[in-house]
Amino acid sequence: MPLGSRMLLLLFFCCGGSARAPNGDLTVRPTCKPGFSEDDYTALVSQNIMEGQKLLKVKFSGCSESKGIQYETDNLDFKKGKKNTSADLLQQPSDTLLPWRHQQNSHGLRRQKRDWVIPPINVPENSRGPFPQQLVRIRSDKDSEIHIRYSITGVGADQPPMEVFNIDPVSGRMYVTRPMDREERASYHLRAHAVDMNGNKVENPIDLYIYVIDMNDNRPEFINQVYNGSVDEGSKPGTYVMTVTANDADDVTTANGMVRYRIVTQTPQSPSQNMFTINSETGDIVTVAAGLDREKVQQYTVIVQATDMEGNLNYGLSNTATAIIMVTDVNDNPPEFTASTYSGEVPENRVEVVVANLTVMDRDQPHSPNWNAVYRIISGDPSGHFTIRTDPVTNEGLVTVVREVDYEMNRAFMLTVMVSNQAPLASGIQMSFQSTAGVTISVTDVNEPPYFPTNHKLIRLEEGVPTGTALMTFSAVDPDRFMQQAVRYSKLSDPANWLNINATNGQITTAAILDRESAYIKNNVYEATFLAVDNGIPPASGTGTLQIYLIDINDNAPELQPKEAQICEKPNLNVINITAADADIDPNIGPFVFELPSVPSAIRKNWTITRLNGDYAQLSLRIMYLEAGVYDVPVIVTDSGNPPLYNTSVIKVKVCPCDENGDCTTVGAVAAAGLGTGAIIAILICIIILLTMVLLFVVWMKRREKERHTKQLLIDPEDDVRDNILKYDEEGGGEEDQDYDLSQLQQPESMDHVLNKANGVRRVDERPVVAEPQYPIRPVIPHPGDIGDFINEGLRAADNDPTAPPYDSLLVFDYEGSGSTAGSVSSLNSSSSGDQDYDYLNDWGPRFKKLADMYGGGEDD
Repeated sequence: MPLGSRMLLLLFFCCGGSARAPNGDLTVRPTCKPGFSEDDYTALVSQNIMEGQKLLKVKFSGCSESKGIQYETDNLDFKKGKKNTSADLLQQPSDTLLPWRHQQNSHGLRRQKRDWVIPPINVPENSRGPFPQQLVRIRSDKDSEIHIRYSITGVGADQPPMEVFNIDPVSGRMYVTRPMDREERASYHLRAHAVDMNGNKVENPIDLYIYVIDMNDNRPEFINQVYNGSVDEGSKPGTYVMTVTANDADDVTTANGMVRYRIVTQTPQSPSQNMFTINSETGDIVTVAAGLDREKVQQYTVIVQATDMEGNLNYGLSNTATAIIMVTDVNDNPPEFTASTYSGEVPENRVEVVVANLTVMDRDQPHSPNWNAVYRIISGDPSGHFTIRTDPVTNEGLVTVVREVDYEMNRAFMLTVMVSNQAPLASGIQMSFQSTAGVTISVTDVNEPPYFPTNHKLIRLEEGVPTGTALMTFSAVDPDRFMQQAVRYSKLSDPANWLNINATNGQITTAAILDRESAYIKNNVYEATFLAVDNGIPPASGTGTLQIYLIDINDNAPELQPKEAQICEKPNLNVINITAADADIDPNIGPFVFELPSVPSAIRKNWTITRLNGDYAQLSLRIMYLEAGVYDVPVIVTDSGNPPLYNTSVIKVKVCPCDENGDCTTVGAVAAAGLGTGAIIAILICIIILLTMVLLFVVWMKRREKERHTKQLLIDPEDDVRDNILKYDEEGGGEEDQDYDLSQLQQPESMDHVLNKANGVRRVDERPVVAEPQYPIRPVIPHPGDIGDFINEGLRAADNDPTAPPYDSLLVFDYEGSGSTAGSVSSLNSSSSGDQDYDYLNDWGPRFKKLADMYGGGEDD
């Protein structure tokens, strides 16, 4: 059992011998029971127990004198005392375990005590052998009686990893077969078995615990090879920076796994070679000296070593890692201007112009809040004409004009500016006197346009002032007081062309009469714009707007409304509401006065006006009846202006008969249009006649269409060859065709031979020259009952008429004139001399059947 541990150790003792007679035989005494005074002895062992120190006392009774009794223990860590050791008993070898020891009672019978608890077996790792190497021998005290076979089971024996341990089945010697590695497996739990030759269990299985003793065979390993940390510059000693950690695979409860840290090197060694220290047990790195300054050293590289064996460099194993420590910036350097004064120039009336660039120097980390500059104007700009913006790249201050400056007011500005950082200064750091500077800004004069002091000038004026009236002087002011310049005026906008302006002094006069009722007036205001131009280089111009508020005068007479109306021919049924419209405004409008003129007298005799209020009146009939028609009724309307104006307006009134609701009837509306009763009757008759004629025309057109359809049905479609008769243009025979006598083809000079011919001897292709019979006359308006008689009479007349067509149906070619010098044409060969196909003649109808038989027959003919 290793020292330094506290454990409860159970010690079991068996009778190491028995009381023997001098000749060595066992003596049986029934009245005595030899044995230990206790079945189990328990001792509490301290971790600081010294070698040779007594633990406990055991007592054994052998039923005889105690001489010759000898005690034994199978644990090598303990030994028995030498008191009463004269007995001559055999001792087992120190490496032999007797887990199955039996006792024999006074009657010669053996009593099996409880099994021993075998102490752990320690095996050092990385043993060099040779292998197999014996660990322990296991045997039972029954092996003297029977043959016993020993075996072990468990992880490392018959379970993976297999065959790490084996046992000699006969001798019970247990071996380890290869080097052990505690980091792979720190302990093994096996069970030892004892059986006879037949495999029967002789003893109960015994637990064996094998522990691998650690050796320092692993170096400490850092979790990271490079560690990154940071610390603020100016930090006080003892400020925590970072922690490094290394792990050792060896047993951490022993010195093999106890790691200690130390700093090997520090780079750079400024301002001191020992700026940092490390806690040897925890690995915490802290500052140990003052003077960290980022502006001098921005980064430290520290090599850290980890050693086991509690840091013993002679016996321990070591490893190293790198710790990179960044010195972070704090605002310990105030910004400072690179110059005490700056200057710039700006033209007047310009904005968003950069006047001057202010440069500063700050040793803190660029583009951080500790470095970014913030500028302020302390004095010299009470009106806020300037601001200072920071360039994010260069950190410069850009003095910019944000409000127009006037040369005539300020020719120069003297500014005092101050610079600071976005982040406040670190504790104990004061602002530098170089954090303020002066800026001189000169203003340059430019030609400014003239301006009208009162732009959108408003004046009040009565309308109708005469042409040429001077209204006012609309003059402009040139702001350039230090330049001698002249200003000239002109019109820019004058919609009605009512005004003129003097080009030199800006006096405005009227060019026409101003009328408030004009379309150019909006809300009684007329607006014109004028231009003022100086003679600077380049010229500058300004505009001014003049607004003229026109006061109304009574210059418009009222107009009667409505212009047309209608009323019933009898009074008391309805009236006409009239009012007046006046282009003027109050007080030159209503109340109005409505009255009828005295001339002609019929007006007041037939009509009357009743006043309703100041703006409305009613026109109605005075007499009981007035003939329907259209009447022009003059009405005099007078307004309330000063002086008042009146106007005589005529209203066209339609007087008509009305129904019970007071509405004009249709006849009454026509009568009111000015037509008498006779004219109305004549118009109605004309309308009826027109409708009748249209109806008759439609009936006639339908009848004609029906007759034409019937006539088409009387013709056989097969006999109708009109669509097959083709007319071809005649072409002469040329010069050879000019020698024949055309007179032979003319009609006879006289018709006597025709008239003198006997009946039956005549040309039937000519119309006979005889008196034409009289056909029945068709009535203008046929009656349905007379249609049949009319057709029969016409048929009889046509049958008896020799001149009725068709007189060309039967042609007799027996007349060839009075004589002809031409020869007979019968000798002409009518056969075809070519290969032309004439079969199409069969499709021309019965009239061409003969030709089809002659020419279209083919070879069969």
